[in-house]
Amino acid sequence: MSALKLPASLLHDQAEACLAQWVKQLPEDLPPSVALDASGLAEFDSSALAVLLGLRRVLTQKGSVLRVEGMTPRLRELASLYGVMDLLQPA
Repeated sequence: MSALKLPASLLHDQAEACLAQWVKQLPEDLPPSVALDASGLAEFDSSALAVLLGLRRVLTQKGSVLRVEGMTPRLRELASLYGVMDLLQPA
């Protein structure tokens, strides 16, 4: 499975469709961890965190782990502000 990639823009209006598309693309036989490249995300709001947490929840239910890679400083700051950084970047 190739790494998932966040779009350049992920705002409230696109959040539900983005998560639904990713869930639809997940194979039946998931690897132990799924990588998601966040480096291209430039325009976003807190809905981006909701999408990431939703994907994390789906993967956890299927026995896999989400690895968010390339988080921008602004996305890290927002995740820390909302208290979800540990969920997106487990130790």
